Amino acid sequence: MTAVSAGDVVATHAQAAACERPPLLILDPLREFLDARGLGAGTLRAEPLGDGHSNVTYLIERDDLSVVLRRPPRPPVAPSTHDMLREAGILNAIVPAGVRAPVVLATCDDEAVIGAVFYVTELLDGHVITQVVPPSLDTLADRRRIGLELVDALAEVHGVDVHAAGLGGLGRPDGYLARQLRRFGELAVRGATRTIPELEQVRGWLEAALPRHSDATLVHGDFRLGNVLFAPESPARLAGILDWEMATIGDPLADVGYLLATYARPGEPWNPMLALSEATRAPGFPETGELRDRYEQRSGRSTAGLVFYEVLALWKAAIFLEVSYRRHLAGTTDDPFFARLDEGVPLLAREAWRRARAAG
Repeated sequence: MTAVSAGDVVATHAQAAACERPPLLILDPLREFLDARGLGAGTLRAEPLGDGHSNVTYLIERDDLSVVLRRPPRPPVAPSTHDMLREAGILNAIVPAGVRAPVVLATCDDEAVIGAVFYVTELLDGHVITQVVPPSLDTLADRRRIGLELVDALAEVHGVDVHAAGLGGLGRPDGYLARQLRRFGELAVRGATRTIPELEQVRGWLEAALPRHSDATLVHGDFRLGNVLFAPESPARLAGILDWEMATIGDPLADVGYLLATYARPGEPWNPMLALSEATRAPGFPETGELRDRYEQRSGRSTAGLVFYEVLALWKAAIFLEVSYRRHLAGTTDDPFFARLDEGVPLLAREAWRRARAAG
């Protein structure tokens, strides 16, 4: 759990109006919302859940029920981002298709309830692993299984029949990579707080190296160790994939490149994305080459040219973290992770440029 900052959670709208900045939860109207949908009874207890640094996730406990609430961060937020209703709709479609993800229990499109649109899901039992492996899974065999389970679950996502699942309209199958370059290029301009030359250099390299042809599947868009949950006991089993905000129809190798670019290995220097998966530096975790081979076996798909997707992943991460750093400078978040982005974003941009130059 993460500590609750002063003013993040209040009881009433009157208390919310007296806060210097908007709270993240208002408990009395939330209780009424849950009561009306038969989701538990009694008083509410709320605690931040996980260590996500974008959207906000809370564990909501009542006398007879525990659920998870997910909402956007405090404003300002970039246009077309943090769409909670879209994310909930994706979950409603993929769970029946066999994807390992939590079941949505309720959605709220009325910002007046807690100050933002939100949705509520079941609480999955297990561990989100970032810095260290929990004791119940901390063996060489289970560390290896954690890495392999990541790849197996990702191959399952890419195997979803999007039309049968009702996701055919989620995104256009053609032009995904070009749209990614355009969208994040525009976001880099809107979210910039300083000049980082490598960001523009990498964009030029990506445009020149853009693959001519690519597959199109359901893609998660932010698939990494910290966005999945493992069942509590050995043998290690990935129980749920979280954070579907960026999911769309696109090139599945973008997910693979992102996973490998954010998978920390011994000896790699710190950067903000590797900091979110420090656990995989421990002995027993598979090397990235083995993960790549495993994906090819499970998906039947070649990973040739994967360096393009790893560079793309680092470039995108540098851009969206620069937006988060802008929120930090504006004082709209207390997350200490964002303070490190002063040095962290340029580090990511330089690493992306290093890999691009090494690829030729």
